[in-house]
Amino acid sequence: MSYNEKRISRWYFGGLASTLGTIVTHPLDVVKVQMQTQKRVKKQKLSTVGFMHMLVKQHGIYSLFKGISASLMRQYTYTMARFGIYAAGARVVDTHSMTSKVLLSAFSGAAGGLIGAPADLLNVRLQNDVKLPLENRRNYKNVFDGLVRVCREEGCFSLLNGASFAALRGAFMTVGQIAFYEQTKDILLTAGFPARADTYVFSSIISAIAATLLTQPIDVAKTRSMNAAPGKYRSLTDVFYKTALEGPMAFYKGSIPALLRLVPHTVLLFVSLEFLRSYFGYLPNEKSV
Repeated sequence: MSYNEKRISRWYFGGLASTLGTIVTHPLDVVKVQMQTQKRVKKQKLSTVGFMHMLVKQHGIYSLFKGISASLMRQYTYTMARFGIYAAGARVVDTHSMTSKVLLSAFSGAAGGLIGAPADLLNVRLQNDVKLPLENRRNYKNVFDGLVRVCREEGCFSLLNGASFAALRGAFMTVGQIAFYEQTKDILLTAGFPARADTYVFSSIISAIAATLLTQPIDVAKTRSMNAAPGKYRSLTDVFYKTALEGPMAFYKGSIPALLRLVPHTVLLFVSLEFLRSYFGYLPNEKSV
């Protein structure tokens, strides 16, 4: 093992590494949210590209970057927390087995989901606002304006609307991303593959596919819950029930843009994370800062 391979990620590297991926893939995230909150309309079925074209035509190119401030804030809360907790846990828990990776990443993801729930809620609302009728739009200027207005108009507790979904999704997403990435990378390195970018990219693609399959039904329900008017859904079960009334494929609305977004985002995240770890991480006998 080389000198750089021995280095360990610092707790905040996950949030930093996710920034590039978020900026690049945000338009697909906007399209995913729009498709997930769309009611089923007979004889009207738009593809991912068609939906993106419709948004640009009707609302301008800026509509594809609606909510970018909330997306970035989400990375510095949700992603930084789950990667930080996993990194801290990996120092005291043996993560050589897949089972230990899954358990630690599920815990880390659930905690990160709760921490990032307010930013997640605002992210969904900002992205979906452009699709609402003019009289129903919230017109948040940015994520900070949204935070203030939600507290003032709905009560600060409303910032946790959908937090249970965020925690559940965070657990499954982190299992898909971190556990599958680390396990795939470990298998490849043990098999003799070099510790370089192509190995990280392949591991990232596997983890992105796993994460999408695990989280898509939860993601649809979470998005609808966070974007719903107060009182529309009575409970988590009610969200799943009313979504199921639209047919089983309603849980997979937006799955194509979700995968198209998550693959490049996950690749950029882990390649950036490996770069930060290799050159700016700390050695086991050094103090983590």
